[in-house]
Amino acid sequence: MKVLLVGNGGREHALARAMVRTSPNLDLYVQAGNPGIDALGQPITFDPCDPKHVSALAQEHSIDLVVVGPEAPLVAGVADAVRAAGIACFGPSKAAAALEASKSFAKTVMNEAAVATARAYTCASETEVEAALDNFGAPYVVKDDALAAGKGVVVTDDRHTAYAHASSCLARPDGRVVIEEYLDGPEVSLFCLSDGTTVVPLVPAQDYKRLLDGGQGPNTGGMGAYSPLPWLPSGLVDEVVREVALPTITRMVERGTPFIGLLYCGLALTSAGTRVVEFNVRFGDPETQVVLERLESPLAPLLYAAATGTLIDHPKLEWSKEAAVTVVMASAGYPGTLRTGETITGIETAETIDGVHVIHAGTRLRTDEPDPQGSGNCCGTESETVLVNTGGRVLDVTARATTVEEARKRAYRAVNAIRFDGAHYRTDIGTWPDSLNS
Repeated sequence: MKVLLVGNGGREHALARAMVRTSPNLDLYVQAGNPGIDALGQPITFDPCDPKHVSALAQEHSIDLVVVGPEAPLVAGVADAVRAAGIACFGPSKAAAALEASKSFAKTVMNEAAVATARAYTCASETEVEAALDNFGAPYVVKDDALAAGKGVVVTDDRHTAYAHASSCLARPDGRVVIEEYLDGPEVSLFCLSDGTTVVPLVPAQDYKRLLDGGQGPNTGGMGAYSPLPWLPSGLVDEVVREVALPTITRMVERGTPFIGLLYCGLALTSAGTRVVEFNVRFGDPETQVVLERLESPLAPLLYAAATGTLIDHPKLEWSKEAAVTVVMASAGYPGTLRTGETITGIETAETIDGVHVIHAGTRLRTDEPDPQGSGNCCGTESETVLVNTGGRVLDVTARATTVEEARKRAYRAVNAIRFDGAHYRTDIGTWPDSLNS
């Protein structure tokens, strides 16, 4: 099978690694630019958000399946263009991707499908914001209605902070903001594959959205994750498929926008029952790293089945009983103004630890020329290629072991072997019950 993977971040490195690991003879084409991904397939330089270009590349290389990793290409209509060319694509259409592109649209679909979620108001003016904040009270939950790379949500007891975030969302052209009631209880991520009719769940994971230990600091795209969740109530996965995923998929068909791809169900296990916090329309990052680490079934044929409407005939998925933990190493300044271009060392040493591999999320290779004066950082006569950080989340250090605790220990041993100036990370990934409130 020939597969073209769109996207070159940490999630896509995890997808590429899982596809190659579970299907060794796979012919994989990848979006160039991520050193980890480039080593696993044939790198091609292209604009992931240009539907015509992606479609043309898929035709040029006789691709059997296009897998779209990030949300932005989906919202741009890449899946539509690929399918129009007669090529299977894992990822929803532009219309169906509105489940993530607009939080107010997602709320509408959930309400139509009778999916339990937080009460919410969509606000288009500061007057409406004031009324919504008054209605719900603290803690305030304020969400940018549009795509925000996982950083558009503010949860705070401080009304001024909540109002300021809402105002910044409204300030953009056609800006809207969703203000909703606070949901108590731990959060769980469940990925559900859909071919438009059938739903196949993957194993649950928990991620850590806040920057600092103990669930403190600002929201981020995710600072770590682990799976399985030993404290998870039995029967939760079946409940979510029955009461959340299937009703949503059915309602999307009824709306004339069938959903094909990955429905990410972000859930809160509240005192009143399971509630949906958010939908995403692609694999979550960094939960993908731990979920796919435990997958033993071939991934590429699974994604192809979802893309071609044949999930119902796909064999039951096989999962490792081992645990996986991912710790995100971030750049100085993340999630604000970043300091990048710092040399990264120690990955080779980290990967000598049993069960450990390192996912590249925000790195690139840089060639440093020799200093003709014989001074500075490069004192030799040959150019040197070094790995440097380029983004906010730089590396996802992933470890697998018999238990969550052992996987956690391995992950942090690996983290301690890696160096780049300004690196920071949480030290409590894979712990609970503290994590239940993070």
